[in-house]
Amino acid sequence: MFLILANFLIDIGIPFSLFLGAIGLIVAIFLIRSVVKQSAGTELMKKVAGAIQDGAKAYLNRQVRTISFISLGIALILLLMSLGDKVHGSMPIGFLIGAVCSLVAGYIGMRIAVMANVRTTQAATEDEHKALNVAFNGGAVTGLLVVGLALLSVGIFYLIMGKVDPAKPKAVVDSLIGLALGASLISVFARLGGGIYTKAADVGADLVGKIEQGLDEDDPRNPATIADNVGDNVGDCAGMAADVFETYAVSLIGALLLGTLNTDLAESQSQAAALTLPFLLGGLAIIGSILGVLWVNFRKEGAARVLMEGVFVASLFSAIVYWPVCTWIVPEGGLKMNSGTYTGLDLFGCALVGIVMTFAIVLITNYYTATQYRPVNKIARASQTGHATNIIAGLGVGNMATGLPVALICAAIWISHSLAGLYGISIAVMAMLALAGIIVSLDAFGPITDNAGGIAVMADLPAIVRERTDALDAVGNTMKAVTKGYAIASAGVAALVLFGSYFLELEDHIQQTVTFSLKEPEVIIGMFIGGLLPFIFTALSMDAVGRAAGAVVAEVRRQISERPGIMEGKDEPEYARCVDIVTKSALREMIIPALLPVVVVFVVSAIPALSYKALGGVLVGTIVTGLFVGLSMTAAGGAWDNAKKMIEDGAYGGKGSEAHAASITGDTVGDPYKDTSGPAINPMIKVTNIVAILAIKVFF
Repeated sequence: MFLILANFLIDIGIPFSLFLGAIGLIVAIFLIRSVVKQSAGTELMKKVAGAIQDGAKAYLNRQVRTISFISLGIALILLLMSLGDKVHGSMPIGFLIGAVCSLVAGYIGMRIAVMANVRTTQAATEDEHKALNVAFNGGAVTGLLVVGLALLSVGIFYLIMGKVDPAKPKAVVDSLIGLALGASLISVFARLGGGIYTKAADVGADLVGKIEQGLDEDDPRNPATIADNVGDNVGDCAGMAADVFETYAVSLIGALLLGTLNTDLAESQSQAAALTLPFLLGGLAIIGSILGVLWVNFRKEGAARVLMEGVFVASLFSAIVYWPVCTWIVPEGGLKMNSGTYTGLDLFGCALVGIVMTFAIVLITNYYTATQYRPVNKIARASQTGHATNIIAGLGVGNMATGLPVALICAAIWISHSLAGLYGISIAVMAMLALAGIIVSLDAFGPITDNAGGIAVMADLPAIVRERTDALDAVGNTMKAVTKGYAIASAGVAALVLFGSYFLELEDHIQQTVTFSLKEPEVIIGMFIGGLLPFIFTALSMDAVGRAAGAVVAEVRRQISERPGIMEGKDEPEYARCVDIVTKSALREMIIPALLPVVVVFVVSAIPALSYKALGGVLVGTIVTGLFVGLSMTAAGGAWDNAKKMIEDGAYGGKGSEAHAASITGDTVGDPYKDTSGPAINPMIKVTNIVAILAIKVFF
């Protein structure tokens, strides 16, 4: 009986998961139609929204051209390497597929977000709950698009390559490394470019508009207002979409690589089950995400509660359906791998660890960044005594926010490894990332509501509209912080899977047992280099934001000084000038930090005295410090942001108080923390690991 069920699931598992991925895309299309058919409001609202759309489109078009040029260059290098038998012949094709899909996920997500923002504003003129539904459905398009596209791209490419070379499953999986590299590298560019853009515009608008001129948020007299609103979309929508697409695709490929390397060819049934299960987990969770989206649409409670309930519904459904799948797919006698024999219950336990971890990370990050809890209150209270104490409190909250997530990650690694070895960790990661559909929906919700508030102000709508959008925006800020914490935590565990893949791939390539000992200086040197990498990476990205923001500040000051009528409301600012300045700066500044991990891996690999042991140390160091830095930065930035909003809502003196001025400074520092440097560490970690796997056949 079990043998029949196992064979059935193995035979239909991957095609069925691709069918479920297609359903996710179909639901996303229906959501697009539901959003677009909503009213876009008055002519003035359409004008403001049109300016945001034009700016976002102009930036992404330039970014696509820039990244395409770099991608074609890398694809050519991979082609030359394949001709020299250094990499699999299909790797250049896989690279281009990963790059294109990552760009598509970000582009479409952004396009829907900029259409949803003005419709959210119009919905807020009627009812806050209606505005919630429009904004969330706009975000859900991105969420379902990301997971559906990731599952389909990896699955279809895998099936095609399996038909080309069915006798060599290892070669088939190797061909996917190119896809992972393309997705990861593009994700770094998207995260960095979008992050630099959004925070340069935001910081520039705040420093001159709020602090120097005393203007409110999104005041139409601020020349950087449109650029700021554009940035919300290209950073948080396009960047996040590319980021999670990459994490999902890379984690799936990592699970496939482990499933291949960790099973004996003689155990064909076990190997087939190990390769099929990750696809099934991803496909079934898409249905869970769809149910979560439906739950949010039909519930009539407060925004924060409803959104968290949506995550719970998706998690609960996934946990229920994973049980029979994990049980039935295991062949009679267990899943036989080189590291041991595992039961269906073992695999289900690993999947359950991933689901619990997702929900726990969401709750922990929510605690450190939501206005109703102690950490944000602590920062707001510290603002009463000045700018410095606000900064000190925020840094303390960010550092403290690493404790519980890291403890949780350690527990998840220990439990899943105890149940099913390194493959068990990959299953936990896939179960965690399988929920990305609902999680990304929460993230994209944030910039849509933020833009909606800005349109309300610039279109001179009644104050009640801005109050409703501000309430949703406060929730959106917390959701953005929550999802960034989720993305970084998942990246940390996913990187461990990739490190395991590096380890097994290395042993397979050099045909000998490999050990990494702290007694070996090469390993220690590598760990120091890897530990340094996230700090240099974040330093470069922070500097990039500072330089781009400085250019915006200079432009805003110029316009205000040369045209006094702007502040009097008689002249319209030159919004397009600021948009153009930030666009050029972001695209120029993103290149060096994005290519840094690639250069470091190849330099270390090319030094004979360091060898593969130093490279292994690099990976460990990057994972450990990258995880801490990423978690700290995103949590601190989110807490600073909501501390400012808490004061603007009337706490500790409210708007115009000394505490408010201090909170603006904290938020300005926190912006590149949470939206540029911190999130970009996620793809940077995985790029480092993937390039290391690629370097094995090239250098060792």
